Amino acid sequence: METLIMHPENKQQLLALKAIAKALKINVETQKSPYDPDFVAMVKSAEKRGNYKSIDPNDVWGSLNLK
Repeated sequence: METLIMHPENKQQLLALKAIAKALKINVETQKSPYDPDFVAMVKSAEKRGNYKSIDPNDVWGSLNLK
């Protein structure tokens, strides 16, 4: 048997998926994100704005212009 992992984008989609699983008598396991929702929103917002700096792991100091 396969395991499906679904990522609903909002509460409405989550409730619909749970209702379908319940109607089909499918066991559902839930797992909450270990990250604070405010932190996740801040990171996603910065990513959309392009307000971030990419770091080269082979040249960390050079990436930060600290050489």
